[in-house]
Order: sequence, then structure tokens, then C-alpha cells
Amino acid sequence: MSENTKPGAQPPVKIGHYILGQTLGVGTFGKVKIGEHQLTKHKVAVKILNRQKIKSLDVVGKIRREIQNLKLFRHPHIIKLYQVISTPTDIFMIMEYVSGGELFDYIVKNSKLQEHEARRFFQQIISGVDYCHRHMIVHRDLKPENLLLDHNMHVKIADFGLSNMMMDGEFLRTSCGSPNYAAPEVISGKLYAGPEVDIWSCGVILYALLCGTLPFDDEHVPTLFKKIKSGIFPIPDYLNKSVTSLLCQMLQIDPMKRATIEDIKKHEWFQKDCPAYLFPSPVEQDSSVIDIDAVREVCEKFGVQEQEVHGALLSGDPHDQLAIAYHLIIDNKRIADEAAKAEIKGFYVAGSPPPVSIVPPSNDFNSPLKPHPERIAPLRDRVAAANHAAATGDRSRVKRAKWHLGIRSQSKPNDIMMEVYKAMKALDYEWKVINPYHVRVRHKNALHDRYIMMSLQLYQVDYKNYLLDFKSLCNEEAESNNVNPASLFMDTIPTPVLTGNILVPKPSGHHTMEFFEMCAALIIQLAR
Repeated sequence: MSENTKPGAQPPVKIGHYILGQTLGVGTFGKVKIGEHQLTKHKVAVKILNRQKIKSLDVVGKIRREIQNLKLFRHPHIIKLYQVISTPTDIFMIMEYVSGGELFDYIVKNSKLQEHEARRFFQQIISGVDYCHRHMIVHRDLKPENLLLDHNMHVKIADFGLSNMMMDGEFLRTSCGSPNYAAPEVISGKLYAGPEVDIWSCGVILYALLCGTLPFDDEHVPTLFKKIKSGIFPIPDYLNKSVTSLLCQMLQIDPMKRATIEDIKKHEWFQKDCPAYLFPSPVEQDSSVIDIDAVREVCEKFGVQEQEVHGALLSGDPHDQLAIAYHLIIDNKRIADEAAKAEIKGFYVAGSPPPVSIVPPSNDFNSPLKPHPERIAPLRDRVAAANHAAATGDRSRVKRAKWHLGIRSQSKPNDIMMEVYKAMKALDYEWKVINPYHVRVRHKNALHDRYIMMSLQLYQVDYKNYLLDFKSLCNEEAESNNVNPASLFMDTIPTPVLTGNILVPKPSGHHTMEFFEMCAALIIQLAR
């Protein structure tokens, strides 16, 4: 019996490397529990899908394909799916966990929100819904309880992509008792395509954000249904005409007359202060120009041949799962590029969970995975420098360093850093996490009884290339700034050497070769 298990108590349930904790909620096919990684202590949300329920709905194959696509979803306002673990009785989906709670609780706590705050939330929601609609995924159960907030108060849409697996007509029985957000055609049992019911739900959510109440509400369900089918709802005096017109277009009982995503994006109220990264400019889907890297990634994820992917793209079938996966990958690149242009700090790449065995404080996540300051200076800076040099004849302003010690990789940032941490652990290096993509490392030279120190920083070269930069942190450099080198590995502010603190022995000789030996050992370990 382990030390943490009390006599008579049930041992904790373990799935993969995760220990399951308390239940966070109950979903369509099972429960959602909190999970904690045994080694890193990183928290995740574990969605448990009961195989028997899935089998009874005859959607086993469909769910398998949908999950494969959901694993490719990378959007700043949609909960990420990291891993799927199967057992004979259940399917465990390891998903992103956010700590800010439900948007529902936030509305209850704050009542109606300020218009600018409501608009910011709504823009993020529509961005996520648009992303999924374009990839043939429909939510069908949008409500504030399924909209979560992260520590930066950004919306994360949860349960996206599973609700659409329900059979038509099953909505009310499986929607966890929230008919308030259901469209008239849904509660009437009529056939519907999907996107239009999400638009209705988003209209109800926008009303709740602005008013702190629901447009259609009654404890008596038949009366509630009558109100929804009538499409008549109260409009408070404090709502301006612009947002009122948007609400009326979205809460239109005739789905053919209801606003589309494009209508919402073009509306004047919605466009105000809308960040560019939410809706990147569309790319022409020319089947004659194929992204080879995207094709290979689809082949790897789905276990198919390249010819099958090419065939799916040429077929023109928007519902083909291989074509959807391909365009998802292309879209992810496009969103990442747009986010970089807009300088969204810590939003897209760095918003992912830390791949580290020492989890930094939450405020460290605000640090972006930034471009390398020398090798890929922002284009506008280069152009400005070149123009200035041409005008003044000053060539020194456009000079860039020729050499950088580091490793380039096309792997995902989290995967790169995970390998770095494994290598450092194998070499018995010590380190301090500055942020998920920047660490300070030290290793003791037993011969000279001193520490050799360096900094590892991951930079983004372009949308698919990254550079792990090695930089020496010599003791001489630290002492020249009156800083105790040991303080580089403390959680406190560096302390001046002359305050009476314990000093690291002053180094003797030059340690450049020792730094290179340390780098070489790390590179060799990474190459294994």
C-alpha cells in the first residue's frame, strides 16, 4: 500500500500517466474528470466516453474519424484535444484544462457585462464556431456552461465536435436540460443542417452577455417552447440599435432568414475593435497546388498513403475526412501566421501547456514564443532599416550577426522542449524555468569545482521552423553586473554579490571550451 493511500480507501484511478480526480461535469456520452500527470503534475480534463452508449447510437466509426480531426484542431478559442486512450469499456480523451471556470458563472457573478467586454467574448466565440463550421464540425449544444475562461479571461469553447454525433431528434434528451438555447426547429423536431442552430444559440449567448438574463425563459417547459417558437423577446432600453439589429437577425425563427457567420462578421457592431487574428484572410483552395508537408501529416495521422489524400482533395467532397484534415492543417498555419503578424502575445503557440517537468507560475505563460531577434527580425523592421540605410548611406544599421549556436527543428514547440528536458535530465543538468520556452541551465565541472552555465531559448523562425539557441552565461559576465551567479537559479530577484550572501567560488581561466563541451553533450543526447 502506498503512503498516500489511507486504510480502507480506494486507490486512485490511473489512465496512462494520469491520475483521475474529481468529476468536473457530465457530458453526452459520459463524465469529465480532472486528471494530473504523475511526473509533471500538469492538470488536464479527461472526457470519458462510454463505448456502450456510443455503440447504441451506431456512431463508433464516425466518432473515430471525428476524434482524429479534433486532434488536429488548433485554435486559440477552442479547447485542445491532446491524446486519446482506449480501453474495452471506455474511450478517454485527454484535453486542455483551463482554470477560469465557466462563462455561465462569470455572467451570474457580474450580471450584464459592459458592451465592450461582451463584444470581446462574442468575437472570440464566433471565431471558434466559424473555424469548426468551415471544417464540417457543428456543436449543437452551445451555452455558457460549455464556454470556459482561461487565466487571461479568454474564451475556450468546450465539447466542440462531439455533440454533432447525436442522431437528429436526440437533442433534448441529451442536451443536459438546457432547451433555453435550442433553436425553434430543434424543439419542433424538424430536420436541420447544423450551422444555423449554432447561430441561434450564439444569439442567445450574446443576449445573456449583454443583459444578464435569457431572451426566452420559463420554468414551465411547454410555455418556454411557445416563447422560443414565437421568436418574441424583450429588448431593454440600454441596448443600442446596432446590437439590437444583430440580435434580431440571429434570433430569427426562420432558419433560412437567420444571419449566417458571414453576416455576423460583416455587422458594424461586431467589427468594432475586432482583432485580426480571429479571422485570417482566406486562402484559395486550389487543388493543383498541394502542400506536401500537410499531406504527409495527414498520412501520418490517419495511416493512409499520399495517393489517398490527393484523391480526397481532387474529389471535391467537403465532407471527406482526409480533405477536412488537410485543410485543418493548412488553416492552423494560416491562423499562426496571422497571430504572429498581429503580435498576439502568448495566444496561439505559447498558450499551449508547458512541456516541462517543473511547471512555472501561471504568469510565465504570458511570454510569447518569439521570433529570433537576429535571424528573423520582423519584416517591417528590416524594410525600415534598409530604407534608412539607403537614405543615409549607413550600412551598419542593416548588419546582422552571421553566426548563432543552436539547433533547428520542424517539430512542434512543446515536443522540442520535452526532448530538451529529457536530455538535460539524462545528463544530470540542473535548470530553472524562465518560461515554457526559455530555461537557464548549469552543470558542475568536477575538475575545477565550478558551475558552467548557459541559457536555452526557443525561437520561431517561420510558421514551421524553430531554433533552439544556446548562449553562455559565464560567471565573469554575471560578476561584471554585480550579480551572484547562483542567483540565476533562485526564484527571487538576483542579489548583489557584496550583501554578505554566500558567494560562488570565483572561476579561474576561460570556460569557453567547457561551454562548448556542455552544448555538445546536450546535442549528442538529443540526437539519440
